[in-house]
Amino acid sequence: MAKILVTGGCGYIGSHTLVDLADNGFDVISVDNNSRSDSRTLTGVEKITGKKIKNYKVDLCNFDDLFAIFHENSDITGIIHFAAYKSVGESVNNPLLYFENNLVSLINLLKCVKEFKTPHFVFSSSCTVYGNPDHIPVTESTPVKAAESPYGYTKQMGEQILNEFSKSSGTQCILLRYFNPAGAHQSCLIGETPLGKPENLVPVITQTAIGKISKMSVYGDDYPTRDGSCVRDYIHVCDIAHAHTLALQYLEKGKNNSFCEIFNLGTGNGVTVLEAIKTFEKVSGTKLNYSIGPRRPGDVIAIYANNDHAKKVLGWDPQYSLEEMMTTAWKWEQKLKNDEQQLSEQKPGLT
Repeated sequence: MAKILVTGGCGYIGSHTLVDLADNGFDVISVDNNSRSDSRTLTGVEKITGKKIKNYKVDLCNFDDLFAIFHENSDITGIIHFAAYKSVGESVNNPLLYFENNLVSLINLLKCVKEFKTPHFVFSSSCTVYGNPDHIPVTESTPVKAAESPYGYTKQMGEQILNEFSKSSGTQCILLRYFNPAGAHQSCLIGETPLGKPENLVPVITQTAIGKISKMSVYGDDYPTRDGSCVRDYIHVCDIAHAHTLALQYLEKGKNNSFCEIFNLGTGNGVTVLEAIKTFEKVSGTKLNYSIGPRRPGDVIAIYANNDHAKKVLGWDPQYSLEEMMTTAWKWEQKLKNDEQQLSEQKPGLT
């Protein structure tokens, strides 16, 4: 079995990708310092796959510790790089934190890739690289415009670094620009677990419905869209995860036409924030408490994908609807609440 190193394997998309890789015959290991994730996520991964997953609790910005992982696992044939800070708002408030963490970690990783001649590299990029596009849906050839946030800039820079690195090193790279991951694994053993206040729309919705958030805000209803709220392309996290498996298989079979290729990962359907709220209310039977607030810095107006390239070349075909995204996300939120209640009952004196 090919050994794949997944950085950020304890995170939301990383954990679902570990499952998909393991289910498709890959030998997987993870590196995650758990600064913004929970190591217990791997328990869920192991229950789903029936396989023990080793995680190295290492900060990728520490080159010596990262190098030691490669030295111990010199048979790594592929890397999927998720580990990065991802909050748009936080990046606006603290840009240096994002430039340092997201770029130094990537550069350290590529130094190891070069030293150990790792042949395949898949990068977790984002639709934020398109900025506010002139035309939608966006294709892989849509011009990359000024990013709306330092987070977006780190993804643009990461792509540029990998493009140049692949040409000089011979490592074959795939850049996966995905849109708005949502939902949870059907087993409800893993899902999105934001640390602190969530910023992504779907966990904000589910936490409002469950009572963790008393009232949610819709950031702006005066955008030039059909109902005034921002338009996004929501894609189930399991569909996103499977695309990474297909990308590695594509590279392994030598089907790539260049050292660095780009694929959009979205459903191709633009959904407004208010439409997403209404869909959740429909599938859950729960009325959300929300209000309209001001626009949020860093948000693009509208973006959704043309995914024809990924479908044709990778054979990727999203399987989950928006309703299924909301349903699995809601079941996951309910499981988290049930787990908290059980834990509280096991500890006398806690309320």
